[in-house]
Amino acid sequence: MWYVYVLECADGTFYTGSTNNLEKRFLEHKNGKGGHYTRSHQPLKIVYSEKLPNKSEALKRERQIKGWSRGKKIKILNLSNFLR
Repeated sequence: MWYVYVLECADGTFYTGSTNNLEKRFLEHKNGKGGHYTRSHQPLKIVYSEKLPNKSEALKRERQIKGWSRGKKIKILNLSNFLR
């Protein structure tokens, strides 16, 4: 099982990624060992995750979400309830 996830960062931005171990990957981001972006934008919490059957599908969905504006992410993924 693979996941696409969206993190809310301390500066209010979002980070979108994919993984086959969501909890481990979030801890990597929190500890500065995740993506380059999250090393300089402290991740606070996972605000969205979606299960996908394989890596290929997860990467396709990640690419799709990354192409959306912030407003579209909030609307389509229903993120307004999770933002601080």
